[in-house]
Amino acid sequence: MKDKHKNNKIIDAKQTILNNRIKNELEGLTFTKNFRSATAEEWYVFLPSFEDPQTGGAAGKAIIHYDLYGNRDIFINSTVIFDDPKLHEEDTRPIVHAIVEELINRLVGYADTLLSVHSGENSYHAVYKSED
Repeated sequence: MKDKHKNNKIIDAKQTILNNRIKNELEGLTFTKNFRSATAEEWYVFLPSFEDPQTGGAAGKAIIHYDLYGNRDIFINSTVIFDDPKLHEEDTRPIVHAIVEELINRLVGYADTLLSVHSGENSYHAVYKSED
């Protein structure tokens, strides 16, 4: 029996374009540490297609707050704030989610994390819990 999808020439161009945009942002994602204290780090987040509209610099920042006095059941509190209004628009939601996932992976790793994302219409909260 022939595979009926083998000769299918239909391509989901919208998904392909979105995937390419996400890939471009993740490949160009860089961040620099702006501030560090005993319990927190602040990182500027730079992206190829987005920037702070006032300064032309970092598109946002990530704040990682560690509770040094807690125990193994304490979560790391992480906040990501995007300043570029283009990242506040609903059509960039998948891009925001992909960028934040990558940031948390790189900056926090597999630690239990409470996440708050501030990005206009794309703001959300999430919990990352490692399996013990």
